[in-house]
Amino acid sequence: MANLRVSLIQTDLIWEDAAANCAQLEEKLAVLAGITDVIVLPEMFATGFSMSDTGAEIGKGPALQWMQLQANRLGALIIGSLKVKQQNSLYNRLYAVHPDGTYQVYDKRHLFRMGGENDHYQAGDQQLLVSYAGWKIALFICYDLRFPVWSRNVGLAYDAAIYVANWPAPRANAWRTLLQARAIENLSYVIGVNRIGTDANGLTYAGDSLLVDFKGGLVLDLASHDQISSAELSIAELAEFRAKFPAHLDADSFSLSSL
Repeated sequence: MANLRVSLIQTDLIWEDAAANCAQLEEKLAVLAGITDVIVLPEMFATGFSMSDTGAEIGKGPALQWMQLQANRLGALIIGSLKVKQQNSLYNRLYAVHPDGTYQVYDKRHLFRMGGENDHYQAGDQQLLVSYAGWKIALFICYDLRFPVWSRNVGLAYDAAIYVANWPAPRANAWRTLLQARAIENLSYVIGVNRIGTDANGLTYAGDSLLVDFKGGLVLDLASHDQISSAELSIAELAEFRAKFPAHLDADSFSLSSL
């Protein structure tokens, strides 16, 4: 297995304007062509965290097609969530789009009730583990971060976990702390990509996108800047630490049979 090059895209979002968001992201992402393996966008990157159906994808919509085009052009796996309308229901759906145009999806399991998401969206009930470049990557969305059972790395099933988010600034400390906790308890790399700016509801976002190593150390910290930041994940260092500190062998066994 080779090391994995990952790029975190921390940016402001234009409210409920998918075309404008895709256009500005396309310009930003052009510099990554051929030099990264995985590109991570924020939650609902095409619309912002909106509770209306404005800008929702129906079927294979324009934002998903844009992701496919960019994945092919840049030669990278692109990850981000979109607002999707399916059979009159809304889903906060994460797409993992491969360079060949194929994709996998994950519907957000934990809907943020304090923002009314549970009143407008349908919750998913399936986890997603993506294989790419020899790595196993678990994918989650925002509020999922608060629920460690859903993220549990049972049997070291994944090497890295990714959380895409629209996580407001007043709770930035929780965001940063929980990303580090998930990395430590799961013996894995953890990537959290959040937006910046202020949305139409007056909520501000401080960014704080992080790449955390398997010991909880900060590899990347994007603070509050509009930026792209990249780093390389080492499979050898991960394997060495797991061999020296095999805490997973003492983990409690359980299943998610109640879903």
